[in-house]
Amino acid sequence: MAGRKRQKLALALAPGRDQGTGFKAAKLKKTVQSQSTPNLEAERSHYFIKNNLQHRLGEDFFNQPCLSLAKAFLGKVLVRKYEDGSELRGRIVETESYLGGEDKASHSAGGKRTERNTAMFMKPGTIYVYPIYGIYLCMNVSSEGEGAAVLLRSLEPLQGQPIMRELRAARRKEGARPLKDKELCNGPSKLCQALNVPRCFDRRDLASDPEVWLEGDPDASPIKPHDIVSAPRVGIESHGEWAKKPWRFYIRGHPCVSVVNKEAERQSLSGNVMNNSGPSDVQPDTGLHNVKRT
Repeated sequence: MAGRKRQKLALALAPGRDQGTGFKAAKLKKTVQSQSTPNLEAERSHYFIKNNLQHRLGEDFFNQPCLSLAKAFLGKVLVRKYEDGSELRGRIVETESYLGGEDKASHSAGGKRTERNTAMFMKPGTIYVYPIYGIYLCMNVSSEGEGAAVLLRSLEPLQGQPIMRELRAARRKEGARPLKDKELCNGPSKLCQALNVPRCFDRRDLASDPEVWLEGDPDASPIKPHDIVSAPRVGIESHGEWAKKPWRFYIRGHPCVSVVNKEAERQSLSGNVMNNSGPSDVQPDTGLHNVKRT
């Protein structure tokens, strides 16, 4: 790691900084206020004027089977709030389901419980944050079903893009080109970086936590079934047939989707779903979840 990059990360972790963002509250506020473009002002008026707590999704939303929840997440808004009142928002555009005990690609395969995956066995709506490659994080949410959870794969940035860029830049090479908006959260570890979802969010309740929650967006058009693409999950190739299950869901044509699957899109347009699911795949969740197994 280059010296200046190490210095960036050290500053982000320095005492006196906000534990969530790694930036002082004053700096966060200054960063947002310094962006006085019409687009940002329109964004602020859209999200700040109304009381968004009325749109917060509660326990009933999360208490549904894993496959259903993964699709229901699409179009919903993930919110990250800081101590100074600053908020980052992103619309969920891609998810993955990890089902019951027979799902060999899940961290809870075979019903195995560990200190790491405890959140997967907690009540629906519990956040499961785990590390990959020892340095990146992925955010998941438990669903109905023993050990089942949904991985949040990609977001469309809606609010706080300047702060998201700073957070992402701390993990990138010095002098790297500026990221486009669609590149800020287009991957499970990227969205955790951009919203600064820390490891300590593990086992928190997404239905009641004061720092992170999920909202519906009354101004957005509902996601229709034909807008949802079902495709194989990503990064689990070593799990054989389980890597082929069409349990990844994304919004068709959305530029923030991390991996587009043209074959899955073609089949879904013709009214078919990729033929890798059997009868047991649509039974109530009896188990597990995850993304890249490490």
